[in-house]
Formats: sequence, structure tokens, C-alpha cells
Amino acid sequence: MPLYKTITINETTTAYFWHITEDVTSLFRAVSLSDASLKRLEGMKSESHQKGFLAVRMLLQYLDFTDNDLTYDAAGKPHLMRKPERNPITHHPASITQHISISHSHEFSCICISDEVIGIDLELLKEKTLKITSRFMDVNHLQGLSIADQVAKATVVWGIKESIFKIKNEKGISFPEHIFEDKFDIEAGKCTAELHFNRQIEKFYVQFHLIEGYAFVFSKILM
Repeated sequence: MPLYKTITINETTTAYFWHITEDVTSLFRAVSLSDASLKRLEGMKSESHQKGFLAVRMLLQYLDFTDNDLTYDAAGKPHLMRKPERNPITHHPASITQHISISHSHEFSCICISDEVIGIDLELLKEKTLKITSRFMDVNHLQGLSIADQVAKATVVWGIKESIFKIKNEKGISFPEHIFEDKFDIEAGKCTAELHFNRQIEKFYVQFHLIEGYAFVFSKILM
């Protein structure tokens, strides 16, 4: 299946979605993997994880990147190298790092590319999430909502916390103790949130979309 959907967050930030309809073999044959990625793939026991991993590479390939353009730092955070560009002064090619965040869930993989530091999360909407809401959010935020809206809101809240965690990527951050979403309505499609950690408070802009039974959440730091 080709690119399924794009969402333009702002003029320098776009999210790309791949609907995974292919089997593992078809995806594997369609991409070119680095030695490091091939080793990671071979270590995955779950077919779902294998598909999600390969679909991310399909998205990169669709955007004219290679698997070698995707690198990971010591903390496991991904970074994307743009194609070499000519420096107008020296006329020598120079690679420029772009920010990328990656997520996949069941039948979809997603990457978001930006000039800013960003985090994304993609989650399947399921009632089972309601059984664990007290572990990661203020359940009062679900009062007065239908079951369907409770599921959607709880899933978005999880996505908010996951996406912010991806931005900071620091040990010790707790979803219920350190990341707090401000009150919001699902219909609004956006909100703000705060991270209280290491004696600092950081504010985040959040945008979210419900897509084909999934919640997609995007976060960035508010300066």
C-alpha cells in the first residue's frame, strides 16, 4: 500500500502515515536496510513489530531518504540526515540533521519530520485502556463522557505523555507524577501540557487527530 495520509502540523512539520496491508516478506523485499537495521529486524520476535519497523522504512523511502539517513543517538533517540546540500559559500556538500519522531501501532506506521524538536505517538483506540487510566492520568478528566469519548480521551492523554517522554527521553520521568495535561475537549484537536521534572516546569503544545480508529498525538516544546 502506498502512503496512506499526511498531516501538515505547520510549515516545517509534516506527519506521514503508512497503512500496513503487506506481509513481512513483501515489505522486506521492498526496502533496503542498513546492517544495523537488519540486525534489529532479526532480533524482533513479533511479526507486528517487524511490519511496523519495515513500514517506517517504506515511508523514508517514499520521501527519498535511505535507511542510512536514519541514525540513533546513545539514548536511542532517532535523527534524520537530509540529503547533502551545497554550502553557498564553500560550495561543499553538507548534511543537515532534521528532527524525526516515529510511532507504529497495529496496522499503521507514522513518522513526523520537522525543523523543531518533536514527539509523536500513535495508539489504537480500545476499551481496555479504560482499565488502566488511574495509572497514568487524572480520571476526573473523563467524567460525564460516553464510553467512546472516554476511550478516545484516555488514549489521547496516553499519547500526550508518550510523545512528551520521547522529546525529553530522560530516565525517571513518570507519566502520572511528572506529565500533566491541561483540560481539553476532544473536538478541539489541541491542548497544552506540562512536564514537572528536575525542579523545572516545561510547557508543551499538543495537537491530536483521530484517524481510522487510532489516536495520533503530536507534541513540541512551547518557548
